[in-house]
Amino acid sequence: MTLHGDALRTAMEQTRTKWGWFVALGVLLLIFGGIAFGNLFIATVASVYVVGWLMLMAGVIEIVHAFGVKTWSRFFYWLLSGLLYAIAGFFAFDNPLLASAVLTFLLAIALVASGVLRAWVGYSHRPEPGWGWIVAAGVISALAGLIIAMGWPVNSLWVLGLFLAIDLIFQGWTFIAVGLALKK
Repeated sequence: MTLHGDALRTAMEQTRTKWGWFVALGVLLLIFGGIAFGNLFIATVASVYVVGWLMLMAGVIEIVHAFGVKTWSRFFYWLLSGLLYAIAGFFAFDNPLLASAVLTFLLAIALVASGVLRAWVGYSHRPEPGWGWIVAAGVISALAGLIIAMGWPVNSLWVLGLFLAIDLIFQGWTFIAVGLALKK
């Protein structure tokens, strides 16, 4: 057995002994997902705050990075980019409802664009096996984006929370499945 194989085997054995932590994290994520489903508005605001924090941190990092570049043009690029990120982050905290409307609309655009692109790629690979699944996934994504766009801006009060709740529940089940698989 190689050194790499021994290290992998050791890591797997150490991970197997922690299977209970995976299951516990999965249960916790399921609970949080259920809570998010229970109040989609609060979950939407929470997701806007998370995005706001990420944008604020990215802005600060880019502003700090601006002072490390060597040319004025790049300095101003990074400074302006960082300021825009930071302002957007503050904007999300100042008015989370408006920020959720903007993020929901951007989500709708992204779903439509990625769905159309996915459907086109699948259709262009017609003779290959599985091309129909790619087209179907693209059509479903595009339709989801259109449905979100048609309900906008009213649905921006709950769409992001719904996506967060669904993600938490799927992550929870995934961690539980991984933990139980490690136990076997």
